[in-house]
Amino acid sequence: MPLMQTSDLTPRQYWAEVKSNPNRAKFGFGDKAALINIDLQRAYTDLDRFPTAYQTDPRQIEYVNRLSALARAKNMPVIWTFVAYMDNADDAGVWGTRTNTENSLQNIKENSERAQLDPRLEVDPSRDALVNKRMASVFHDSLIPSLLVWHKVDTVILTGGSTSGCVRASAVASLSHGYRTIVPEECVADKHEIPHFANLCDLMLKYADVEPFAAVAAWLEGHPGCPPIREARGVGF
Repeated sequence: MPLMQTSDLTPRQYWAEVKSNPNRAKFGFGDKAALINIDLQRAYTDLDRFPTAYQTDPRQIEYVNRLSALARAKNMPVIWTFVAYMDNADDAGVWGTRTNTENSLQNIKENSERAQLDPRLEVDPSRDALVNKRMASVFHDSLIPSLLVWHKVDTVILTGGSTSGCVRASAVASLSHGYRTIVPEECVADKHEIPHFANLCDLMLKYADVEPFAAVAAWLEGHPGCPPIREARGVGF
């Protein structure tokens, strides 16, 4: 039986090696995408206010806003998720039992500062979906699977954080549900570079296409556009 491969590369170096492979196979884009922006809330983006916040690419929010605008222009769904729990945190389940400090996950309460989406985000409340999720994957016990079926998408684009947590869990679930899954590299972030780059490697090798922001934006810009969802089905309400 072959032994596990070993390496002296850092996660950042390994990621550079993985993404530079010209022969890596891709899932590719399909015909219609949904953009899911994961947990870009102040608990994780407000560096001046909360110790749980983090930043990888300083232009992440700008890039997410650009992809969101492009997706809307092509009549593709834009979904924003955030984590927030009821006062007693029963809906956090066992995930909320490891620690109990003011910065703990289960103490992100509904309607709190930590639950608020970053004010720099450009959200269109008239058409974007806003989803309060409780667990790591955006697919777990949420309306997102139904939204994706309704919109007849075949591709899911994931942004947000963290790369090693909710983005990874959502990518695995997305693939498991049969979707081509795309992760724009500059649009995801993590608390530390080791889990960030290690998980980008895993995502690329197993679950998703990790693409430069520019490539994802170019695909959206070049897309001919989708008919409005209700007109496409002749729904008269």
